[in-house]
Amino acid sequence: MLLVTVSILAMFLDIVPVILAAFLSALFWDLLFIPPRFTFTVGTVEDRWLLLMYFVIALIHAVLTFKIRQMESEVRTKEEKARAIKFYNTVFNSLSHELRTPITTVIGATDNLLSDNAKISEADKRELLSEISIAAMRLNRQVENLLSMSRLESGVIQVKKDWVDVRELIYTTLKEFESNTTKYRVNISAPDTLPLFKLDFGLMEQVLHNLISNAIQHTAEGTDITIHADVLDEKLFLTVSDTGKGFPEAEKDKVFDKFYRVTGSRAGGTGLGLSIVRGFVEAHHGTISLRNLPLSGAEFAIEIPTETTYVNRLKNE
Repeated sequence: MLLVTVSILAMFLDIVPVILAAFLSALFWDLLFIPPRFTFTVGTVEDRWLLLMYFVIALIHAVLTFKIRQMESEVRTKEEKARAIKFYNTVFNSLSHELRTPITTVIGATDNLLSDNAKISEADKRELLSEISIAAMRLNRQVENLLSMSRLESGVIQVKKDWVDVRELIYTTLKEFESNTTKYRVNISAPDTLPLFKLDFGLMEQVLHNLISNAIQHTAEGTDITIHADVLDEKLFLTVSDTGKGFPEAEKDKVFDKFYRVTGSRAGGTGLGLSIVRGFVEAHHGTISLRNLPLSGAEFAIEIPTETTYVNRLKNE
């Protein structure tokens, strides 16, 4: 029991208290077990050697336990540093392209507008202004993703729930893709009888935005994109599916990891979008899953337990 106590102390204390504990354990053993008992007197030479060997064994045991703990701590520190370096390199490599591209577009377009207005037609001006707008929106989205990931990593994200009309949420989010959705067949399946749900509108808007953006980025033009919403047992069921190629089976479990990009995907994106989606859904105590559809394409399915109300629907009727 004395050796076990010394070992436990070595797991939590510094080396000096551990050595002191080994010394005290030898004294207690002498006091309680070595004749004459209940004194610090050691009667025979054999008992003296026995006491000395116990102290040496307890000391070695304590020091080795402490060293093992110290080595484990050093290994963890090295692993954390390696992860931090990998994280920094990934962020730097992703952002060096994703932030530089829209900035370069804005600089080039503004230089053309400022160079010689007399030689630029009105149509060219509108095109340049459109490029600036698109680049600014792309830059803003990347910054929002970084800020969202920072909030998730720090654990300070706050869910501010209010009554949300999911149909309004869907149409509001789709307005941000007006320039892109014309190239796809977007279908909305949400019954008029849907109740209001207690959700954070801002977080869920970004969830839906990232899922639609992911579908647009990873499917060819002309693809069907379907957004479906329904309610069952006080739970919101929201799915975003497409008729693209789907995801490789070996990579489906990795798509929600930070900075992960599917093999063979188009250039662009930081690999943060789906990670943020999962974080915001889990902040609502919900779950999200991914599956490949039987014929073609993939489906992201969200399930969120939440309060519902039909009061506003009845009032409108």
